[in-house]
Amino acid sequence: MTSENSLELNTQKTLPFRRADALDALRGIAILAMILSGTIPFEGTLPAWMYHAQVPPPDYKFNPNLPGLTWVDLVFPLFLFALGAAIPLAYSRRLERGQTQGPIILAIFKRGFLLAAFAIISQHLRPVVISSEPGDYKWQFGLLGFVILFLIFVRLPRSLPKWLQIAVPALGWAAAIIFLTNIRYPSDSKSQFFSLERSDIIILILANIAVFAALIWLFTRQNWLARLAILVFLFPLFLSFSNDGWNTQFLKLESLKWLFNFDFLKYLFIAIPGTLVGDWIADWLKPREEEKKANWQPGKYTLLLIIAIALQFILLVGLQSRWLVATTLLSFLGCVLGYQLVRHANSDTEKLIQKIYHWACYWLAIGLAFEPYEGGIKKDSATMSYFFVTTAMSMFLLIALLVAIDIFKQRQSFQLFIDNGKNPLLAYVAFGNFLWPILELLGLQKPISEMMNAPWLGFLKGLIYTLIIAILVSLCTKLKLIWKT
Repeated sequence: MTSENSLELNTQKTLPFRRADALDALRGIAILAMILSGTIPFEGTLPAWMYHAQVPPPDYKFNPNLPGLTWVDLVFPLFLFALGAAIPLAYSRRLERGQTQGPIILAIFKRGFLLAAFAIISQHLRPVVISSEPGDYKWQFGLLGFVILFLIFVRLPRSLPKWLQIAVPALGWAAAIIFLTNIRYPSDSKSQFFSLERSDIIILILANIAVFAALIWLFTRQNWLARLAILVFLFPLFLSFSNDGWNTQFLKLESLKWLFNFDFLKYLFIAIPGTLVGDWIADWLKPREEEKKANWQPGKYTLLLIIAIALQFILLVGLQSRWLVATTLLSFLGCVLGYQLVRHANSDTEKLIQKIYHWACYWLAIGLAFEPYEGGIKKDSATMSYFFVTTAMSMFLLIALLVAIDIFKQRQSFQLFIDNGKNPLLAYVAFGNFLWPILELLGLQKPISEMMNAPWLGFLKGLIYTLIIAILVSLCTKLKLIWKT
């Protein structure tokens, strides 16, 4: 090892590592918004923008021909984008520690396996899946399921004995096997027994994207153009997949449909742009002896923050209301104003924000150009406009969080989101398998629902439930009880 390399290693050991708090906060916002969207009442007169655009009130029936975009439709893309951005942060550290591609590929598939296992096990342990009939037993089983999931996926603090870190997940897996091989499900379900096809579709999609996006990043980490070229190749495959051609026959893989569906990979149109941002963040987080002088003044950051947030509202309101011309013009104006603000970047943080902003404008332009295609922007089945518009919105929101947390030093204000973003798997099941069963077993759920049966009171109830979950997950994060795959 040369003296220069030795000096570089010594510098990395002595300089403190920064963490991507803004990315954690983005993931935390996504997971808490997901919980909130699941607790909103489906009765009453809440406006249509409080639900998925294609499941509007008053009948809440899925209409695949109804275009639009609501905040509920944005939740999943935010999480997918954050997943993609986290890939370079996780695996580049392994490369820096000297790991070769072989062990990293094994780690990628291990993570995919654990996410798929989480999707299957958690779905089998949900109280509403165990039984649709009233009764304490299903809520008791739900709580037991939470304990099982906790044992399997919690990463205990490293200060605890090694034997305990091995014994706890082993106990969880054993309990899961015993539970899942003995429980019986309702006769009207797909199967009364354990079934690989009974799984959480959201987590199963994430498992597929986590594997494929990570492999694509690993083999193209030195060439971002090659990474984007893969998206270009995937584009015609998706357009022709439903036409029963050679690619449909080759890629359908009926025997693996419980684990893999080629249609899942369309979400790479969100995750792969996320990996580009992850590369830039990973480079930005590298310890440096000194930061380059900043050019931008606080007023410029304030205006940039306002534009990034304003674009969220412009797109959500405009696309849902179908004010397409006004939305496109206002978005163009916002992008141009922001483009002027991010010029003359000098410091590492300024250059990071500049890159993200330029690419956000690029993806937004593509997304709005695609908007009339496929009958307008839709989440299900997801249109090309949906992928690119939500990718841009994720980037703009990330910029806003970077400004608020890293420039204006408001980390404490976002701590709840950051903590939940570090522990999203726990947050994902904490309501259905922990808080809800407790409320039912204590007899509190019915009187609370009766007391807050008005539409907006029902929404307030959802906010309170979400806040309780957020505080619980934050406490576990602080105690370093983090669920990991």
